[in-house]
Amino acid sequence: MLKFLHTDLFSLLITLGVMLIFARLFAEIGKKFKLPVVMGEIFAGVLLGPTVLGAIDPDIFSYLFPKEGSAKIALDGITSISVILLLFVAGLEVQLQLVLKQGKTAIYTSFTSMIIPFALGFCAVWFVPQWFNYETNHRLVYALFFGTAMAISAIPVIAKILLDLNLYKTKVGQIIMAAAIFDDLTGWLMFSLILSMIGKEGEITNVWYTVGMILCFGLFMLFIGKKIIDRALPWIQTKLSWPGGVLSICLGMCFLSAAFTERIGLHAILGAFIMGIAFGDSVHLHEKAREIIHQFVTNIFAPLFFLTLGLKVNFIQNFDVTLVAVVLFLAVFCKLLGASLGAYLGGLSKRESLAVGFGMNARGAMEIILGTLALNAGLIDEKMFVALVVMAIVTSMMSGPLMKKMLN
Repeated sequence: MLKFLHTDLFSLLITLGVMLIFARLFAEIGKKFKLPVVMGEIFAGVLLGPTVLGAIDPDIFSYLFPKEGSAKIALDGITSISVILLLFVAGLEVQLQLVLKQGKTAIYTSFTSMIIPFALGFCAVWFVPQWFNYETNHRLVYALFFGTAMAISAIPVIAKILLDLNLYKTKVGQIIMAAAIFDDLTGWLMFSLILSMIGKEGEITNVWYTVGMILCFGLFMLFIGKKIIDRALPWIQTKLSWPGGVLSICLGMCFLSAAFTERIGLHAILGAFIMGIAFGDSVHLHEKAREIIHQFVTNIFAPLFFLTLGLKVNFIQNFDVTLVAVVLFLAVFCKLLGASLGAYLGGLSKRESLAVGFGMNARGAMEIILGTLALNAGLIDEKMFVALVVMAIVTSMMSGPLMKKMLN
């Protein structure tokens, strides 16, 4: 029976301290070169992981990041909490009313930017299996996952790019955000289904039960649960200590919702994401409270999660040039085609439609989280994980400049 000894606590504290300091230092260095913060955090993980530190001094690497024992279990628990909080913050960014306000253009863009990338990604795995490496009995699940990976966007990254380009409140910016909200909501529902389809022996479990549970939980929270939260928030923010009261209630509800979805056979991230939507969509949630939660999660828990990505695999040994090229090409082509076609059918000009396509192409942290969860579940291997990380970084970097070029 494992016990958490003082030596384990010492080891865990050293590890967390090193991780937070390195993540912040490299995030700041990345910002100097106008790179996304997440890139610096991942690069810090690559330096501390098997790619660099593990190759130079395996003993120090093993001491900082033990492969077994109580300290390893504790660090895994903290990482799991980090990704749950990240999805809660992503949910806070979702504004469901935005989709409805943008009319048919947003609906067309949302639909085609989800369906076309999903279909092409699914077909790529199904009809050209030699491009990918997966277990034969996982073919359907793998194809569903890859289709979802091609379809999903990254709301926080897209919002930041639009704000930086002063496009957030423009027609094009609002259409991009509305479509991204739909894509991410649909994508995470789909991914939760995919995770639940993987049984202990890789067999598909009761899919219809899982679909029913996802729909019931989602509809309950987004219609009934959201109204309850909307009525309770004014009391919470005026009667309880500020800002500690609302912070405690929000995160407490996030964990309870995540625990519920985990208990019924779905993944905890779905509960956190939907609870985030329920809180974020309320007009009574003060902007300052939203910002405090955002800063708390993105500056403490997010760096720990993104740095651990570099600890999982050796990025040099698992960098498959062909696979990276295939994934990157499919991701850009599928999203650009799907989003641009929908925007054009919705009434935008060709250049505006292409701008929407490039804007929707940013995958950022959401793609990386998707890949990490799939790797942990044993659905994908290290080479596919590296390819998804590279794709997420490249698409996030190219999105802003190309969108700006289309609108000039």
